[in-house]
Formats: sequence, structure tokens, C-alpha cells
Amino acid sequence: ESWSVMATSKISIKEIAELADVSVATVSRILNDNGGYSEATRQRVMAVVQERGYHVNSMAKGLRMNRTNTIGVIIPDLANSFFADLVEKLEKRFFAAGYATIICDTARDEAKEASYLKRLDARMVDGLIIISGASEFDTNALTRQLPIVCIDRKPKSSGVAYVGSDHEYGAKLATATLADVGTTPVLIGGGHESPSTTARIKGYQTEMAARNLQDQELILRLTTDQDHDPDVQRAALRNLLRQLMSTSKLPLGVFAVSDKIAANLLVVARELYLNVPNELKIIGFDDAPIARYTVPELTTIHQDTSAIAERTANYLLEAITDRDHVELDDTPIPIQLIQRGTL
Repeated sequence: ESWSVMATSKISIKEIAELADVSVATVSRILNDNGGYSEATRQRVMAVVQERGYHVNSMAKGLRMNRTNTIGVIIPDLANSFFADLVEKLEKRFFAAGYATIICDTARDEAKEASYLKRLDARMVDGLIIISGASEFDTNALTRQLPIVCIDRKPKSSGVAYVGSDHEYGAKLATATLADVGTTPVLIGGGHESPSTTARIKGYQTEMAARNLQDQELILRLTTDQDHDPDVQRAALRNLLRQLMSTSKLPLGVFAVSDKIAANLLVVARELYLNVPNELKIIGFDDAPIARYTVPELTTIHQDTSAIAERTANYLLEAITDRDHVELDDTPIPIQLIQRGTL
């Protein structure tokens, strides 16, 4: 049995056995929690371990046990409050279960994602969580099979679990709500392509068609450059609102596919002296923290990050232990409309 100790400690497993008056095999069983010893013996050995500052090399131990107690998380944008909130809840859940979480922010760069996947694979992580992304997730880059959960991103390969909110229904609900208060809903979306954005646009189009408004549907998309810079985004939204004011009757109804866009719309509306909600009605998506700090507070579609994190973590922890006998409920996580001041 090969063990390593901290650089400041010269004691070996053999010396621990001599000091505790037990065999090397007994010390090894105790350190690995493998049983076959009395509580009195365990306490005697652990007293020596603690007194002498002995530390097991957890990576070497993990490789012997085919377990590293680490989870890899691939995320496209850690600055996005929805992703950040979700990752924070996942990390807490895994930490409580004894796992470390390695978080990799790809900045929506496919080459960077591929590089991170190789590194996580090399680190022998016990499980992977893939959050969002522009394309279906392909496991071909991995050298081994391991439990994987895709959140808001369809897996290309079989055997990969999927967890996601009901984005299409959320968009239908937002569109219907705006139509019911006397507006012809307009959709304003960001420049990045993702499965959730695609589903939200589909939901908007489906509801507009159901109301015989498909000839009036208006989908306005920002560019990727306008997504990143708040000032550039506000300038673009200012132009869009001016265009809508000149071609449409008030009140205007806007379904913003993210709360970030909705919040910037509120800033622009004040600059254009548009009264919210009398002349402009807005519904966002995500129920991000910023929704409670805008003036007025933002009416939005709430995503249940707690439920997403819990379903993901429960599945992954079970799959790591017994992958062949765990099933995941892949029904969409329910969403709800949160009524505040922009409607």
C-alpha cells in the first residue's frame, strides 16, 4: 500500500502501525474505512494520525478506489445570474455529499469547451454536468464512460441524462399574458443561440399562431456584440423601441427572452419617457435577482433552480454509485409567471 504525507510530516503508515501497536493492514483498513477492526483500535490509530499530522494522498487513494470524489461542471457564462445561481446550488449539494466541484466557464467558446472536457476527463472526475450550449452535447471527446447530466442542452449520445425547464410553455404563458392585456406581443431576444432560446421563440410563435396573430408576430434579435456590452445593448434597444413606437399603437407589449434584456428595456423606456406599464408592458424570463431591483419590479417567468439542482445532483450521486440501476425523471421542470410591476 503506497501512501503520501504532507511535506512537513515524515511519518509513514508503517510508523503509525508501530506507534499504535497494530499491523500495517489494520491501519490501511481504518484509513479506508473498510471495517474489520474494533472501535477502540480505530480510536488508537486515529489519535496517532491526528497527533502526527498524517494526510492521505486523496488523488492516489481515489485512483486506487476508482473514485476521485470530484464533479466537473461545464458552464457557458458564469456572469449570467441564472447559471451562477444554479451552479452555487449544485456546489452546495455536492459539497454536503463529500464531493468537490470543478467549475469551467467556456465563455461560449466551443474550442474552450473541448479543452475543458479533456482536462476534466484526465482528472478522472466521477461525473459531469453540462449546462446549456449552442449545439447538442457529444460524448465522443471523452475517453471513458461516466455519468453525465445535460441541463438545458440536448445530449447527442444515448445514456446521457437531461434536465431542463419548460421553456416553450413559459414563452407561451408570457405571450398569452401580454396579449390578454391588450397588446400585440413582440419578442426581443439575445444574439447567442441556445436550446432554451430556441424553445422560447417556438413558444412565442405557437401562441401567436393560436391567437391568429402569426401575420403580426415580430421577433427582434440582438447581435452577439450587443449582448456583451450594456451600453451597446441599450443603444440597440433604444432604436428598437423607437421603431416600435412609430409603427405600433400603445401600449406596446414586449416578451424579453432574458431578465437582463428586460432590465435594459426599462432603462431605455425611461430615457424615451415611455411609462411602464401604461405605455410599455414587459415580461422577462428567468426571475433573476435583478428582477427585484428594477423600477418597477419586473414581471417575469420563474425558473426553479432549486428543483433543477436537486434533480441533477440526486441522479448524478446515484449514478456514480450504481449507474445501471438509476433512472431520471426527464419531464420538464415546471415554471410560473411572477406578477410584479411591468405588466
